[in-house]
Amino acid sequence: MKSTINKTALLLIIILFVACSTTDKTVKEQPLKIWFEQSTKKWNEGLPIGNGSLGAMVYGTSAKEVICLNEETIWTGEKRYDRDNKKAGPEVIKKIQQMVFDGKYVEAEEFLTTNLLAKRFPTGTMTNQMLADLFVERQGFDSVANFRRELDLNTAVQTTQFEKDGISYTRECFSSFPGKAMVIKYSADKKGAISLSASIKRNKNTNIELTNNSIHFSEHVGNGMGVKFNSTIHFETKGGKTEAKNGKIVVSDANELVIRIVGASDYRGGNPKQICADNLKNALADDYKELLSEHVTDYRSLFKRLNFTISDGDGEDLPTDKRLQKVKDGAVDNYLTQVQYQFGRYLLISSSRPGTMPANLQGIWVNGFKPPWNSDYHININIQMNYWMAEMTNLAECHEPFLKFIGSLREMGRITARETYGCGGFVAHHTSDAWLATAAFGRARYGMWPMGAAWCCQHLYTHYEYTEDKEYLSEHAYPIMKEAAQFFVDFMIPHPKTGMLVTSPSVSPENNFMTAEGEVATVSYGCTMDRAIILELYRNCIKSAEILGIEDAFIDTLKSQVTKIPPLQIGSDGRLMEWMEEFEEPYPGHRHISHLYALHPSNQISKERTPELFDAAKKTIEYRLANGGGHTGWSRAWIINFWARLLEAEKAHENIIALQQKSTLPNLLDVHPPFQIDGNFGVVSGITEMLMQSHDGKINLLPALPSAWPNGSIKGLRARGGFEVDIEWENEKLKLATIRATTSGKFRIYSNGALSKVISLKKGESMNWKDN
Repeated sequence: MKSTINKTALLLIIILFVACSTTDKTVKEQPLKIWFEQSTKKWNEGLPIGNGSLGAMVYGTSAKEVICLNEETIWTGEKRYDRDNKKAGPEVIKKIQQMVFDGKYVEAEEFLTTNLLAKRFPTGTMTNQMLADLFVERQGFDSVANFRRELDLNTAVQTTQFEKDGISYTRECFSSFPGKAMVIKYSADKKGAISLSASIKRNKNTNIELTNNSIHFSEHVGNGMGVKFNSTIHFETKGGKTEAKNGKIVVSDANELVIRIVGASDYRGGNPKQICADNLKNALADDYKELLSEHVTDYRSLFKRLNFTISDGDGEDLPTDKRLQKVKDGAVDNYLTQVQYQFGRYLLISSSRPGTMPANLQGIWVNGFKPPWNSDYHININIQMNYWMAEMTNLAECHEPFLKFIGSLREMGRITARETYGCGGFVAHHTSDAWLATAAFGRARYGMWPMGAAWCCQHLYTHYEYTEDKEYLSEHAYPIMKEAAQFFVDFMIPHPKTGMLVTSPSVSPENNFMTAEGEVATVSYGCTMDRAIILELYRNCIKSAEILGIEDAFIDTLKSQVTKIPPLQIGSDGRLMEWMEEFEEPYPGHRHISHLYALHPSNQISKERTPELFDAAKKTIEYRLANGGGHTGWSRAWIINFWARLLEAEKAHENIIALQQKSTLPNLLDVHPPFQIDGNFGVVSGITEMLMQSHDGKINLLPALPSAWPNGSIKGLRARGGFEVDIEWENEKLKLATIRATTSGKFRIYSNGALSKVISLKKGESMNWKDN
C-alpha cells in the first residue's frame, strides 16, 4: 500500500518541532507516568515496551528481574491451503438454507457443524509465542529501599530505581523502532557497583550458545512446525568484566552495563541469523545516549501529535495502583483517565508500526507458549476495536499494518469462498492468524460467521475518509472492498416468503436464541449485524466508484441489491431486533452487542436521520446493561462508544469508571479476563467520540462532554475529510476550537448539539471557532 504522506519530510518537521518545544522553558510538559512503589512477580502487572515488532513485559524483583521478550513473528504452524472442511460446498449450503427457512434451526446447526465447519485443530489458528524469558539476578538484593518502577509515556522508557547499602541503582529499558533493537542500561551512582548474572529460558528445543559477552539462541518453533528464529542478547560494560559461566553471562564490578537485544525469524523470508547480526551491528555503532535520543525522537513524532488534558494534577503524588484502587472504592480520578487514554495510544505505537504485523489480541505481549486464544486475530470485533482509534487520534501510520493485513486475507479467502460456499470474491470468518486463516471452524455460534473480511473492509474506507487519498482508494482499498462485496452478491439469496435478500446460514456473533420449541439455537438467517455490515460495504463500494469515476455492471448490481436487503427492525418492546424474528434471548446480558453495529462503529443510526432507530438502540443497550452486560473489558469499552454515539455523556463516563473498576489491572492493562488489549484501545476511541465526532459530513464538538470534565482540552485530533482539530472548553462549554485543513473541503460544524455553520477550507488553511 502506498503511504499517504511523505514520511521523511514529516519526520524532519516533527523532529524540528520537538527540538524547539523542548528548549522552550515556558512550556511545561505534563507528566504521564504509570508508576509503583513496589515490585511484582506477576507478568500481567509488568510494564510493556515495544517497537511494533520487538517487545517485552518487564517485571520481577530487585533480586530477580524478568524481562519476557516478544517478537511479533514467533508463530507455530505454516500457511495451509487445506483448512476448509472438504465436505462443504454449494449443495451443503443449499441444504442448510432449506433447513433454516423451514425453521429447523437446531437441525441446521448440527448438520453444518459436521459438514461445513472445520475442526479447530489442526485447521484452526496457530499460536503466537513469546521469544524467551530473560532473567537478571543480583545476589543479596532481596531487601532494598526507595524502590520505584515506572513507564514514562512521554518518552516510552521504562525505569526501575532503588537504593541498597547507600548506593542508588537505575535500570532503563526501551525498544527502538529506528534502532531495530531493545536496549537496557544498568547504572549506579558508585563505580564498580554493577554485578549481576543473566540467563534465558525458553524450552528444551531451544539452542543456546554463550560467548563472553553474548547469549545467542535459536529454535524451529512448534516442534518443527512453525517459524525459525534467531536472537542475540549482547552485553557491553564500562569497567568490570563479563564472562560465560554455568549457562549464564556474569557481569562483575562494572560501572555501567548496556544490553542490546535483537531478534528475527524467517516469517518474511531471509536468514534470521544474518538479520540479527546486521541489526546488532547497527545497534552497536551507536552509544546508549544516541540510541535513546533516536528512540525518543521517533516515538514522540507520533505520540506528541495529540495532547489531552482534563486534570491540572501531574499524578506524582500517588502511585498508579493506589490511584486505581481509589477509583475501585468509588472515587473519580481525571488524571488517571488522561493516563489511561494516552496509554492506549502508547500501546498502539508500541505494537503496530509500518512494516510490522497488526496488533493481535495481546498486542505483541505474549506470555509463554499457549497464550489465551492463541494470541491470534479475532476479526469478529477484537482486531477492529484495536484500530478504531488509529485515525482519529492522529496515528494513521499505525493503522497501516491492519490495512495491509486485510488485503493479504484475499489469497486464502478466495479459496474459502469457492470451496465452502461456491461463491466468488473472498471471505473470512471469526478468527485469523499469521498464516491468514479464513476458514469457518469450531462451533457454530462463533465459527459460522462469514462477515470478518467485510467488517475489516470498513477500515479501508475509513482510512480514505480521513486522508481523501484517491490513489490509495484506487490501488488498495477499492479492489479489496469490491472483492469482499462480490462474495455477498453470490452468497445472499431471496427469502422464500418475502423475496428480500438475506444471508443464510447466519449467526449473531457468539449469541443464541430460543426456538418456538424451547430449544437453544444459534443459526438462522439475515441477522441484523450481517445486514448492517453488508449495507455499509456495498455503500462504501458505491461511493468509492463515484469518487473514482467507475461505472460498471458490478456497481449497478450493488445498487440493486441495496434496495432488496431488509431494513433494521424494531421489536415489540422498542428494542432493535438482533435477528429477523423476535426470538427470546437465553442470555439477555450477552457480552456481544453485535446488532448495534449500525450505531457504532458504523453510522447508519443517528438522532437526526433515524430517530426511531436511535431510540431503539438506546433501549437495546439499557436492556443489555440491566441484565449484566459489559462484564468483559472489551465489551465495556464498546459500550462507552455506544453511549458517546447516543450523545449520553454521563452514561459514557459511568462506563469509563466501570471499566476502571472492573476490567483494569494495576498497570492499566485491560482484562477480558485474562489480559486482552482491545479494551485499552476501545476506551480511547470512546473518549475521543465523547469529545468530537466527524461522521455524516460534520464535525461535532463536545457531543458527549460529562460534568466530571468541566474544563479541559484535546489538541491534535483528526476528523474525517482531512481536518485536524484542537478543542478547549471551560465550565462544560466550548471555549475555542481550531480546525486545520490538510486537504481542501467543507464541513458542517456542530457545537452544543446544534448546527452552527457550514465551513469551507482550502488545504493549509485554518480557522478558529467560538460559540456565541
